[in-house]
Amino acid sequence: MANTPKLVPIPKNGVDYRGKIVLAPMVRSGELPSRLLALKYGADLAWGPETVDKSMIGTTKRFNPITSTIDFTRFPSNNSSRVQQPQKESLIYRLHPTRERGKLIFQIGTAAPETAVAAAKLVAEDVAGIDVNAGCPKPFSTSGGMGAALLQDPDRLASILVALVKEVGEVYEIGISVKIRLLETPERTEALVRKLCSTGITGLTIHCRTTPMRPRERAIRDQLRMIANICREEGVACLMNGDVRNRDEALQLVEEYCVDGAMIATAAEANSSCFRTQEEGGLLSWKEIVTEYMKTALEVDNKWGNTKFLLSQLMPGKAEVSKRVVGCHSYRQVCEVLELNDMVELAREVDGRLGLDEDKETKAMKKAKRQNQSAQAAGGHLGKQRSVKKKKRHSLAERGVGAPPMMPAMTV
Repeated sequence: MANTPKLVPIPKNGVDYRGKIVLAPMVRSGELPSRLLALKYGADLAWGPETVDKSMIGTTKRFNPITSTIDFTRFPSNNSSRVQQPQKESLIYRLHPTRERGKLIFQIGTAAPETAVAAAKLVAEDVAGIDVNAGCPKPFSTSGGMGAALLQDPDRLASILVALVKEVGEVYEIGISVKIRLLETPERTEALVRKLCSTGITGLTIHCRTTPMRPRERAIRDQLRMIANICREEGVACLMNGDVRNRDEALQLVEEYCVDGAMIATAAEANSSCFRTQEEGGLLSWKEIVTEYMKTALEVDNKWGNTKFLLSQLMPGKAEVSKRVVGCHSYRQVCEVLELNDMVELAREVDGRLGLDEDKETKAMKKAKRQNQSAQAAGGHLGKQRSVKKKKRHSLAERGVGAPPMMPAMTV
């Protein structure tokens, strides 16, 4: 009789990562509209963007009746005496309790068990799992001891996971997982994976690059089978990440390397329909994706800056319409440029709620105006100086140029 494979129990409110093709965590491309679009086109799960624990601590949780979302907001921590006007709450995290139910994984950026637990408890009731970011190589993360910095301190990383499993996972009955990168040698990677799999986590994602590597460098998959085998021995689901372009390719890689699932990142940023198989029609045109993205962004009052960035990723840069969208300052303008006439009225309403006054000067416009005024003032001052100097100049005759020399007076 064959031995039954070991499996870490999946909590009642959690989700098993096995057999899943999911949206990877991305800072700007993991906001709510992007997640909803990925789920619409077939993503089995969606990771939210890395959210730092300290930014979540102190937030207020509210249901937003306009967008039907749950919002976590807070006032800025900078209480400068120079600020005279009332401070506006900042939106830290937004999720959709029905459209993302059972499919949203909250990724946390953390460097300590205490703050990780405090932040995770705030959102635990509304997500299917908590994932610790131990792979981000960006300075904003590593400088605070978070992200890839945790790979150099396995004991601290393990202590964070143990605390989350005990104080959040078991209490709220959701899974705890971690996303890591390859270490300098296969031996170090193996030791780390074994250590993490013993903490009680339900899932581990391996980004097939080392910390110094960048997305343009080809993913390294030599260690995938070894990592998958360790996870299987410990009953932990193993996902792969790195250079996965679509669902069909993901399924092939899952079978080839014996992992349990895969994440799609940059390909989803460029076209959310990458989660569709060829049998389902494959990739949709960018115009179809952009139309659906705009509809979704308007439905949830997405931040204008984030929407404009995503449009730049979804649209071909050389297209004339893309250049026109770059110059837009509001949702209404984008709808008119893209001829989304049925969305214009909703766009006006969203612009109003977000304070997108098209006549209002942007920061860049204000800066340019100040620089221009300074240049004009400097130019005017120099002009006045030149004018005064010109007036004070004497004629050549007055200065004695060309006049006969004066004879000295004779003493009588």
